[in-house]
Amino acid sequence: MEVTVGPVAHGGHCVARPDDGPVLFVRHALPGERVRVAVTERKAGFWRADAVEILEPSPDRVEPPCPFARPGVCGGCDFQHASSEAQRELKAAVVREQLARLARRPDVEVRVDALRGDLPGAASRGTAPRWRSRVQYAVGRDGRLGFHPFRSHRVVPVDDCPIALPAALGVLADRWSPDLASVEVVASSEGDVSVLTRRSRTGRARVVDGPATVREALGDRVFEVDADAFWQVHPSAPAVLVATVLDLLAPQPGERAWDLYSGAGLFASALADVVDRVTAVEGDARGVAAARRSLADQPNVHLVEGDVRKVLAGQPLRWVDVVVLDPPRSGAGRAVVEEVARRRPRAVAYVACDPAAFARDVATFAEHGYDLAELRAFDAFPMTHHVECVGLFTRS
Repeated sequence: MEVTVGPVAHGGHCVARPDDGPVLFVRHALPGERVRVAVTERKAGFWRADAVEILEPSPDRVEPPCPFARPGVCGGCDFQHASSEAQRELKAAVVREQLARLARRPDVEVRVDALRGDLPGAASRGTAPRWRSRVQYAVGRDGRLGFHPFRSHRVVPVDDCPIALPAALGVLADRWSPDLASVEVVASSEGDVSVLTRRSRTGRARVVDGPATVREALGDRVFEVDADAFWQVHPSAPAVLVATVLDLLAPQPGERAWDLYSGAGLFASALADVVDRVTAVEGDARGVAAARRSLADQPNVHLVEGDVRKVLAGQPLRWVDVVVLDPPRSGAGRAVVEEVARRRPRAVAYVACDPAAFARDVATFAEHGYDLAELRAFDAFPMTHHVECVGLFTRS
């Protein structure tokens, strides 16, 4: 059918409302375009579709720099067909919509800034920036590596990924056992390259080449992180996020800080250079071990291993001045937000990679007397629909 495409929606697609039939969530389109679509999935109340022919293109449309970024091929990138400026505006529109709908905050100003850095390629028309330092490839039945199409288990073999760092591409020349579910490559900021394999999507990773522990640098400090543990995938993200958190919180000597979902101690380390004491809570034993290795020279960092919600619920009400929250994609959640608010910190910095989860937590903070005072957003995942937000909460 032919449709006129409406606004962007969270998840990498746009909404179209045809005269006949249910709402369409359309990939490979841009707002305002007239397109011909092919329906790919029918659900109760809505259908999914791909734009297979562009009848009236948007002025923001560009030729995708990746030959695999087309309907039915690779489902990894959502916005290869949009200019870099348009991609950032699409992401800003999604953040605005989620805050307005889920947090009742239509007044928040949202601008998504590009992450700067010395990266191969450039975020300009016709060129993809090579920024992804951690890449997971699927293994096809013939042993070739590739990616899944959107909402599919099929494997499309590839010979390049234009958003991956060059060091993450060497495995594409090899054939792998079809019994493997995935082959992952980690290319660290300090030049370490590790290759890991998994037998199942959720199975344990096994390092088959390179070091089991990779080095990631932030200024003069080097973090020693397990190859399969969490670290920001954009090389410029750690420095930008740390600088943003410190700027928003403005920590002072004599204060106490919490770093919740602390990972390898990225924010704890920066806070410890200023405040008297940092309590860092992390549920992943690998992250705690990395922090213990990397922050051994900072005795004012107290590491706690355990689920953040359970740790906070089991702790007495001790005073804290500033808090950093860097939860997984699902967000901190009501229970954690309530426990943080009960301690009455003067400021909370919330690092979020999912605008919907972030907006829900914004609403919970508001219920407990904390306003979203400032928001900064960054395009830490160019060509995809993902966006990184840092919000500052202060007592109302």
